Amino acid sequence: MILYPAIDLKDGKCVRLLRGEMAAATVFGDDPAAQAAKFQAAGCDWLHLVDLNGAFAGQPVNGAAVEAILARVTVPCQLGGGIRDIATIEMWLAKGLARVILGTVAVEDPALVRKAARAFPGQVAVGIDARGGTVATKGWATATDIQATDLAQSFQDAGIAAIIYTDIDRDGAMQGPNIAATEALARAVAIPVIASGGISSMADLIALRDTGVIAGAISGRALYDGAIDLTRAITALNA
Repeated sequence: MILYPAIDLKDGKCVRLLRGEMAAATVFGDDPAAQAAKFQAAGCDWLHLVDLNGAFAGQPVNGAAVEAILARVTVPCQLGGGIRDIATIEMWLAKGLARVILGTVAVEDPALVRKAARAFPGQVAVGIDARGGTVATKGWATATDIQATDLAQSFQDAGIAAIIYTDIDRDGAMQGPNIAATEALARAVAIPVIASGGISSMADLIALRDTGVIAGAISGRALYDGAIDLTRAITALNA
C-alpha cells in the first residue's frame, strides 16, 4: 500500500482543513516546495497535492505553488482541485504532473472523465468525496444524493487509474479513517482505491493495508503534527 503525503494549498501556503471547512484552516508552512522536498527526502513514492482555492473557484488558483513543487521534486505527483476541462488536464500533465484527480466533473460531466481517461491512460483519477455515503462536490460545498459506491461503479469500464475516496467528516479530524466504508468501496470495484480522511496513526495505516484491497492512503495533518513518522511508516508498510 502506497502512502501519499498530502500538501493542501490555500493562498499559496500548506494548510490542513477540518472537515473541509476553508475557515478552519491550519497553516503548516508558507513554502510548499520545501515541504515537498522534505517528504521526498523522507522516502515517499508519491505526493498528493490539492488546490483548495481551485476546488471552490472551478479553475486552478495555486498554480505557481504546484509548479514550484514539480520543479523541486522527482517523485510523481497527483493533483486535485479546480480541474474541470480537457484543456486544464492537458496543461497540468504537460507541466509534469503524473496524474490529475477529477472530482466535481465526475458528477457533472462523466463523459469528460471517460474522454480524459482514454486520451491520457493511467493519468486520470476520480476523487469521490462523501458525507454519510453520499457525494459532495465543488470543494465539498455542494451536497448530492449520489451514493459514493454508485459513482465509483459507473466508472468501472472507463480506464481510470484510481479512485481517491475521502470521508469528509473524518478529514483533518485525527479521529481515524472510515475503514469499513473505504473497504466496502474497494471491494465493489476493480479500480484501485486510495483512502483519504482521518488517518492519524500507524495503526490506522496498518488497518487499511490489512484489508488487502486498499491500494493507498493519503495523510496530511498526522505527518505535519508528527503523529506519523513518514520514513518509519513507509518502511513498515513495505515490510
